[in-house]
This record gives sequence, structure tokens and C-alpha cells, in this order.
Amino acid sequence: MALIHVTSDNFEEEVLHSDKPVLVDFWASWCGPCRMLAPVIDQLAEELTDVKVCKVDVDAEPNLAAKFKVMSIPTLVVFENGQTVKTTVGVQSKSAILKMLGK
Repeated sequence: MALIHVTSDNFEEEVLHSDKPVLVDFWASWCGPCRMLAPVIDQLAEELTDVKVCKVDVDAEPNLAAKFKVMSIPTLVVFENGQTVKTTVGVQSKSAILKMLGK
């Protein structure tokens, strides 16, 4: 699946109403660790067919960041059936992210 850039306009549809688990990367363009994590997120988006992979730019969407209590970035959140099931902060390895997703 392709990486999906999520905004306030499509968050509910893409994340909360998804019939698949959703990995959301809360990030910002100026964030060094976010840039380090980006290639891993891109890989996962390409490789995983049973998980939706999304990114939220916290500078463009501060209300979404606040709603999910994102205090540091990168923050990765896994949603299932519209609910937050796992959250991690900081750069994660591909294997750690896959573990978060139950893979």
C-alpha cells in the first residue's frame, strides 16, 4: 500500500474508520530523528498489505497532535478499530515497529 498523508479532514476516514490496523507516524520536516525514521516508514508502507501506514505532520496538524497527546516526535501510534492500542516515542528499528504491529 502507499503511504497516506493524513490531515484533520481525512483522519477519521483513514484512521478511525479503517478496517485494517493503522500505523500513524507523527512527525515534522525539521525533526532529525523523524528524517532518520522516514525511510523505514516508507518501506513498511510499501511492504505491508494488511496494515495502513499514515503520516501526520504535527506542524500542519497541531490539533491532531494535541488530541493524541503527542509531546515529542517522532511518535508512532497503532490504531485498531478506531482505538489507540500502542504508542512509542523516538526512532524505532523496523523490527521493533513490526513487533508493535504484531508481526
